[in-house]
Amino acid sequence: MTKNSPETSIHPSIRNLPRNVWAVGFTSLFMDISSEMVINIIPLFLSNVLGVQTGIIGLIEGIAEATASILKLFSGWLSDRLGGRKWLAVAGYGLSAITKPFFFFAHSWELIAGVRWADRIGKGIRTAPRDALVADSVTKETRGLAFGFHRAMDTTGAMIGLIIAAVVVWMAQANTLDLSRPTFQTVVLLSLAPAFLGVFSLAIGAKDVPTGQKRDLPKFSLDNMGKPFRYFLVIVSIFTLGNSSDAFLILRAQNLGISVLGILIMLVVFNLVYTLVSTPAGSLSDRIGRRRLIVGGWLVYAAIYFGFALAQHAWQVWVLYVAYGLYYGMAYGTANAMVADLVPENLRGTAYGTYNAVIGLLAFPSSLIAGVLWQGAGSWSGFGPSAPFLFGGSLALLAAFLMVIWMPGSQSRNT
Repeated sequence: MTKNSPETSIHPSIRNLPRNVWAVGFTSLFMDISSEMVINIIPLFLSNVLGVQTGIIGLIEGIAEATASILKLFSGWLSDRLGGRKWLAVAGYGLSAITKPFFFFAHSWELIAGVRWADRIGKGIRTAPRDALVADSVTKETRGLAFGFHRAMDTTGAMIGLIIAAVVVWMAQANTLDLSRPTFQTVVLLSLAPAFLGVFSLAIGAKDVPTGQKRDLPKFSLDNMGKPFRYFLVIVSIFTLGNSSDAFLILRAQNLGISVLGILIMLVVFNLVYTLVSTPAGSLSDRIGRRRLIVGGWLVYAAIYFGFALAQHAWQVWVLYVAYGLYYGMAYGTANAMVADLVPENLRGTAYGTYNAVIGLLAFPSSLIAGVLWQGAGSWSGFGPSAPFLFGGSLALLAAFLMVIWMPGSQSRNT
């Protein structure tokens, strides 16, 4: 191992992951405690309190992710050029933290949309440099483990945040079907402290990994990243076009009679499954390859979405949402690790920015399409609540098929 190489271990384990991975993990833990308390009840607030239709909710969610997309690309490129990841990530987390209090004062969907979009700008700034910092800090042999551990910490935070939100809802409005404004405002206030703890954890705990040599100036060129990465982007784009915001899963649950408290408890169990699966799945991808895990996760996703389309009872949604954690645990962190496998080291930030930008840009049409398929637009009433899930499940099957056909069995171009 050279002086400037990432830390490694003869026997890879969570305990031997380097400090940066732990710092990023705790930052995600705290930030997701904060975010998941609020983000998952925003569609309920919009629908129940403000009376907003699903088409507008889809528009808000789609633009929120698309707003971040260009910044993800630019911040990843900038981190490659500077040879530093940490402070860009800190700035992004900081922006998201300072926007959260404004949810408390929201009395219109336009203000909710503005705060949501500002929060996503923070995500756009931080995501690619953060992922590149994790990739820089470990070796190829432990990359899947590191990203799996990061996802596990992220979802542990989500689970804690949802438990806190569920307790607030239970104390404030028991088992009522609709969310109230005072309950939403209480959750927002409680979300502030962990958001700022997340920023502090990264600022104090992480440090940039020196490269040991001058990096070439990165260019916005997919040609430099290689054909496998370009194929991967095309396949991910097809999947993402059908992967609408999880807000529609929450609205579908309420549509079938699950209360606000029930939805939050259901999300807690979902995140528990996600947490338990992420680290072992990431480690497994180090041994058997990323492609198999991603294809398996997408097939699970397709089955779940078809299930949401056909569901008639609340208990079926419970089962499907718990299984949804299996998809996330198998495919989400594994796809992040695969990006680092496919591109040169000096282009990792740019590659993560490109990857996240593609996902974010397609989040706009995917969520807008889902909302319109559900409730229509103008005088058209749409196809009903099953339509967006049939659409998403079909595209997931197509993406899984293309991943098997197009992607080579050995994806790594790095040593």
